[in-house]
Amino acid sequence: MTAVPEVIPKVNEEVVIQTESPEVIETRVDPLRRPAATSGLWSWFTTIDHKKIGILYGSSALLFFVIAGIEALLIRLQLMAPNGQVLTAGQYNAMFTMHGTTMVFLVGMPMAVAFGNYLIPLMIGARDVAFPRMNMFGYWVFLFGGLFVYSSIFTGIANMPNGGWFGYTPLTSTPLSAGYLPGHGPDFWVIGLIMLGIGSTTSALNFVVTILNMRAPGMTLMRMPVFVWMMLIVAFLTVFALPVVTAALIMVFFDRNYMTNFFVAQNGGDPLLYQHLFWIFGHPEVYILILPGMGIVSEILPVMSRKPLFGYSVVVFSGIAIGFMGWGVWAHHMFATGLGPVAVSAFALSTMLIAVPTGVKIFNWLGTVWGGSLRINTPMLFSLGFIAMFTLGGLSGVTHSIVPADTQQTDTYYVVAHFHYVLFGGLIFAILGGIVFWFPKMFGRMMNEKLGKTSFWVIFLGFNLTFFPMHFLGLTGMPRRTYRYSEGLGWDTLNMVVTAGSFLIAFAVLLFITNVVWSWKRGPLSGPDPWDARTLEWSIPSPPPAYNFAVVPQVEARDDFWHRKYTEDDEGRLVRLPDVEVDPASSVDVSKIHMPSPSYFPLILAAGLPVIGYAAVFKSPWLAVPGVLLLLFGMYGWAIEPGTEEG
Repeated sequence: MTAVPEVIPKVNEEVVIQTESPEVIETRVDPLRRPAATSGLWSWFTTIDHKKIGILYGSSALLFFVIAGIEALLIRLQLMAPNGQVLTAGQYNAMFTMHGTTMVFLVGMPMAVAFGNYLIPLMIGARDVAFPRMNMFGYWVFLFGGLFVYSSIFTGIANMPNGGWFGYTPLTSTPLSAGYLPGHGPDFWVIGLIMLGIGSTTSALNFVVTILNMRAPGMTLMRMPVFVWMMLIVAFLTVFALPVVTAALIMVFFDRNYMTNFFVAQNGGDPLLYQHLFWIFGHPEVYILILPGMGIVSEILPVMSRKPLFGYSVVVFSGIAIGFMGWGVWAHHMFATGLGPVAVSAFALSTMLIAVPTGVKIFNWLGTVWGGSLRINTPMLFSLGFIAMFTLGGLSGVTHSIVPADTQQTDTYYVVAHFHYVLFGGLIFAILGGIVFWFPKMFGRMMNEKLGKTSFWVIFLGFNLTFFPMHFLGLTGMPRRTYRYSEGLGWDTLNMVVTAGSFLIAFAVLLFITNVVWSWKRGPLSGPDPWDARTLEWSIPSPPPAYNFAVVPQVEARDDFWHRKYTEDDEGRLVRLPDVEVDPASSVDVSKIHMPSPSYFPLILAAGLPVIGYAAVFKSPWLAVPGVLLLLFGMYGWAIEPGTEEG
């Protein structure tokens, strides 16, 4: 007689079937059972906690940062003296391409996402992001995309991407059959960037929905921290910019592998079309990279100046203006291509105008510092360094709106100097300052202040020694992307100085990473609010619990946490209120707070993408089969898996 189960188990439970004969018990494990680990190594593979995901993004980006730095050092060793012999031309092209690709797509963007993931829910009073599993899926796609691009090295140096981080055609679109580009380097680059675009888009959509829909009661848009505003603008830019470059990358792939003619000039294609498509993405990408840095600095300066941010509304609307205007300046990268006087004049004017909201932000930051009770600690030093270096980079950038000057500077080291002042002196300085500032919140320990200040001054000196002489190298005619130069051109001494500065930067980064590792284990305990800060993330324990807030806060003002701690007397002086309770967890049964449960389906779904990528690169339909099966299994399991544990 057929046995009838007495109970119907939940989806994620072990199935125990009791037959009519009591002595016969059959035990079977559900293959879709949810992972139970919330701590230990395995938990990092299955977590969907936004804080852990933020740490994963940050640590992965830091690893890629070190790799990009090694590539930069190899480039500088090659150019240290005339007729360098460290790298061949092919190796130099690969290092140059991978350095730029890594810094833009595998360091700058994911580092901003790391801060956004960790901080946005805490800053807006939410317990999680809107789509926790999609959040983890975005991380795995980013990681697999980066590893996919770098895996090209295992098939030989000729298979590494070598067409520049911008991938200009026909360098990247020449068909394999033509024989000019042996190997699959551009294919690895194209497929890898498409994967990275998928991960970035999912993260951006997650941020948009989280910020617009999950703010705590009372937190209106104009009460949000500036960092949250900047990440919202970045998310919209990402959603609209990435499809453009994705279309261009798909066309490059088909030109190389399936004899289409989108960019093949001899068959009627237009290589200039690729430049338009890339820079329509590429200039919003500049602001995708720099706006998070602006947001980080806008949070640090008020805390370390003990003043509200000067002109909060102006800072917010300047960021929005930059987001809009960033779509109208792309062709200043193309003044040397013969666009014609009308187009050149229009883009020169738009390049001048976009400097206005950027300059407004600088004056707001200086207004915040002016007259404040300053604390010159490591986060403040990095923030002030950001302002100084970003201003210098902006001034050299404005010279690109002067068409004759830009035409002369195009493809010289002047341009290299400019964008490193903006992106390294801007974004990287802000990121390092942000790590020191929020490290106590993430890990409950303070970083070493003496080591932090030392690393700042070394990196500040090394940065200026490296990139300031590049202005003069460019103005005296040294071209970009050249792997060697002859003696007697007047570049020898400056290149030696630049190389020395690059090794100073490397030493400073080593100091900083040493500080991070040492402080993670042995730094002094920080408490919940070591900086006497202003925003909501400092109102809860450090590190935060899984549920963030035991009681979702009621926001009454901008910088709400500050107003819970201080008031003003009749003469306008600050008066400290009685200590507020960090978080009323003791009065709440936190076991009843239902949080999304761990899942391994984001990992499975993402793992299918690089397998399909290898199948596309090597034109192997059979290799595509396991990739498609992984995708289908991941999607199926994700679809039927409940969002939270029952009961």
